[in-house]
Amino acid sequence: MFLTRFRLNTARPGTRRLLSTPQALHAAVMASFPHILPGDRPAPDAPRVLWRLDHHARAEVMLYIVSPDRPDLTHLVEQAGWPAAATPDDPGWQTRPYGPFLEQLAAGSRWSFRLTANPVQTIRRKEGEPRKLTAHLTPVHQMGWLLDTDRQQRAGFRILEKPTTQRLLPSGTTHQGRTHHGDRYQLTVSDTRSLAFDRSPTPAARNRTGKVTLVTATFDGRLEVTDPDALRRTLTQGIGRARAYGCGLLTLTPLDPDRPPVS
Repeated sequence: MFLTRFRLNTARPGTRRLLSTPQALHAAVMASFPHILPGDRPAPDAPRVLWRLDHHARAEVMLYIVSPDRPDLTHLVEQAGWPAAATPDDPGWQTRPYGPFLEQLAAGSRWSFRLTANPVQTIRRKEGEPRKLTAHLTPVHQMGWLLDTDRQQRAGFRILEKPTTQRLLPSGTTHQGRTHHGDRYQLTVSDTRSLAFDRSPTPAARNRTGKVTLVTATFDGRLEVTDPDALRRTLTQGIGRARAYGCGLLTLTPLDPDRPPVS
């Protein structure tokens, strides 16, 4: 497994085209692997190519990729990077082996994390109707999706709670008695986006495939490892739906003991 980081040059027209639709960026990411052909799908339990965009600032957009094989991002550098600055030692992206990091994960260890996901639920609006997939639209419901006990157990972690002294509401609930996840857990939703785009970038295929609509949410927080093997699967296979469109990639960074809890 490999972890790759690439900074997009937001001044280039190619970058704007890639950022205009997750379909275009998905195609560009998959083109980084010469043995993967269009239409190829990974086995259900196999590691897969995952990617995520982090918008740190208007002029700082980072692309992260986790993949079973080492990618070649030459085409992305030419379209959306700084090709004139590329050298053999610094081709314009950074790739590191991911295996050593995965192997050091241990039960009880604590990490800061970031995840962009597609929080959804299935609901039935009327009795007798088939269940329909719908997006969670509010931060509280989006947090509830990630805080689901079964989901955390399958993923191999638990999200840490805030110390009692850091809570505005001692019980972690609102005055109406409803759970207020943002006051109880070290978890925030920093970015929610509603996306609608054509499934295929080619005009001839658009009428056949229709549009894709997604709601994505970026989560930041702190977690504790409960099942290292399950978490390794999560880190290499992703969480939730829409993984082809930049969702599902969970990344971890060492927990800074001097940094205050996420609020």
